[in-house]
Amino acid sequence: MDFFFRRRIRIISASLLLSLFSSFVHAQNASSDSVLSEVTLKSAVEYAIKHQPRIQQALLDEQITASNIKSKLADWYPQVNFNYSLQHNFLLQSTVIGGNPIKLGVNNTSSGQFTVTQTIFNKDVLLAKRTKGDVLQQATQTTSSNKIDLAANVSKAFYDVLATTQQIKVAEENIVRIERSLKDATSQYKAGVTDKIDYKRATISLNNIKASKRSNEEIVQAKVAYLKSLMGYPDSAAFNIVYDSLAMENEITIDTTQLPDYKSRIEYRLLETQRNLLQSNVLYNKWSYLPSVAANGAYNLNFQNNDFGKLYGTNYPNSFAALTLSVPIFQGGKRKANLKTATLQLQRNEQDIFNLKNAVNAQYAQALASYKSSLENYLALKENVTIAKEVYDVIQLQYRSGIKTYLEVVTAETDLRTSQINYFNALYQVLSAKVDVQKALGLINY
Repeated sequence: MDFFFRRRIRIISASLLLSLFSSFVHAQNASSDSVLSEVTLKSAVEYAIKHQPRIQQALLDEQITASNIKSKLADWYPQVNFNYSLQHNFLLQSTVIGGNPIKLGVNNTSSGQFTVTQTIFNKDVLLAKRTKGDVLQQATQTTSSNKIDLAANVSKAFYDVLATTQQIKVAEENIVRIERSLKDATSQYKAGVTDKIDYKRATISLNNIKASKRSNEEIVQAKVAYLKSLMGYPDSAAFNIVYDSLAMENEITIDTTQLPDYKSRIEYRLLETQRNLLQSNVLYNKWSYLPSVAANGAYNLNFQNNDFGKLYGTNYPNSFAALTLSVPIFQGGKRKANLKTATLQLQRNEQDIFNLKNAVNAQYAQALASYKSSLENYLALKENVTIAKEVYDVIQLQYRSGIKTYLEVVTAETDLRTSQINYFNALYQVLSAKVDVQKALGLINY
């Protein structure tokens, strides 16, 4: 007996340890899933699709829609109910028969009723069955539309963060160069080669660059916070953005000969589903002229007795089966007005589709123009960086040789910094414009 008891204790202990270990592993996995070790554009979009509250709400709406449909379709099944009543009569009803008042009934009554109703034809239930697929599809397409908008917004916010981050890196590189120039200008001033204007100008440039860097560091924090909010990312969690500028440069091109097809857009698919639902609504209002048909039956338990203690001693049951036909004859023109409204709503949907076609063409033309403009600007500014770097290096050497003034060094350094900042801004601008083109073409799908 003692052996079996100890064995049982060991089994219970092992089960508890296993349960605790599983909970710990699950918690660790959940924790690791809530943050990203490295944030790339792809992982940022995927994380947003999975965690963004708006997407989660849309997915919950899908489940709510599915449950509502099940609730509506439940009316097709037999409806079984039971009613119970218990009544004590303080004064019995009397009637006069042959001039003599006679009391009717007994002091105590109780009844139980089982009822069964089966719908044969009902326009509301028929509409639920007919539109089940379209309603579910509409909920799914709404979620897809939210995902597409979110992916585009996250991509643009990601590029915006990178543009400011690159400005900070450019500032850091410029700070190193200016500090070196400041050191050279100070040395030449102390050696009596130049006056103090040169190193003072270098000091002013250094202070300006440091101030710009601090300003961008504050701005990038706000942009990162916005990106986190779009992604549904924890505010306090680390956010290590990883990117490859060269790889992004290779991704800036897109086939500009493509023509937009409004049918590939999620907005069209939503309108198409809405059209199917409106067609069903027209048919539903036509059904309002038809009768509703249902089969029903009941089994009634009746107990009556003047003595309450013997009330349930004797049962006087009855039962019936029936077919109910409900015919709407006149409703003041309500059905005709509802049918006209449903028909007009269907016609309005057709106009929505026509407007969408025009809007897609205009949106694509605008997005494509912005992309081409950004691309031309990017290509020009990319060449400027190379030229500005060469000019700066030459003037810096000439200044050290005493050929050029420090003012020319400052000017060359400013041109280099400006060209670098403009280049990175143009790179991420063309990538953002590309996202708009892809969205206009319906190439972003989830």
